[in-house]
Amino acid sequence: MAESVSLTSREAASGLLGSISLTCWIFLLVPQLIENYRNGNAEAISLLFLFVWFVGDITNLIGGAWAGLVPVIVAIAVYFCIADGVLISQCLYYKVRNSRQAAARHRRRRSSVETPDTVTPLLGRRFSDVVEHHRPVARRAEGYVQGSTSGPEDTLAKIVEENDVGRKAWVKNFSSVLAICVIGMAGWTMAWQTGVWKPAPKEVDGGVDMAPGAMVLGYISALCYLGARLPQIYKNYCEKSCEGLSLLFFILSLMGNLTYGAGILCHSTERNYIITNVPWLIGSLGTMIEDVTIFIQFRLYAVQHPEDTV
Repeated sequence: MAESVSLTSREAASGLLGSISLTCWIFLLVPQLIENYRNGNAEAISLLFLFVWFVGDITNLIGGAWAGLVPVIVAIAVYFCIADGVLISQCLYYKVRNSRQAAARHRRRRSSVETPDTVTPLLGRRFSDVVEHHRPVARRAEGYVQGSTSGPEDTLAKIVEENDVGRKAWVKNFSSVLAICVIGMAGWTMAWQTGVWKPAPKEVDGGVDMAPGAMVLGYISALCYLGARLPQIYKNYCEKSCEGLSLLFFILSLMGNLTYGAGILCHSTERNYIITNVPWLIGSLGTMIEDVTIFIQFRLYAVQHPEDTV
């Protein structure tokens, strides 16, 4: 059993907030991965958003390793890059698969028009063409149509295919956020009691020696994080819809950024320390404004009658 070490309230708060932030980042992409699978496509999410975010995580990883940060932080940065790669791969997979299916349907439609069936009445064939032309093109509806013909994926689809709307959705999101907080606090408590976590020592002048190149990469990473959400906000605005996006994904992002920045400020508010951590504070606290903008879009573009989806 490790020797108990007394903690100040600021050190404890910094450790708790940092642990909650880490838990948010670990589970961050899971809701969007499930949402994409449920819909059978990833048309709602901007690939440019994901690629710029991925660049931000790459520069964050290189900058952290260059600056000689603790191994845990570097390992987390590696996890971020892997998780980004998984989500990007899923989006590209659905994009290629759905485009091939659309092309196949188009070829079948053309062949049926060029070689009409003599048994089928012309009126019936024209009527079916009109129905096909006016078929709803909503992302969620398209996902259900594709999912109904997937065969081997039906079992898993039934597990995750839930239309959570209204109060049920908010209860589910609140429960998820509460669970994240509990897991984060429990993890930090265990790490502190076992001696795995210890308060970070403070420098005499409040600053930390860091290579100039690592600092530059930190600023590049911060700019990428700030700019990544702009394509997604613009895409939502153009389509007047957030359908297909996971609200919990952005809630965890906001919560992770808030607790991360607050954890840094709880550790120390000395001038040199703040200056050293400016890139990471910008990358975390700065993106919160954009997350709030996306929340407003969720509200503005909410589906009025989701129960009508067949």
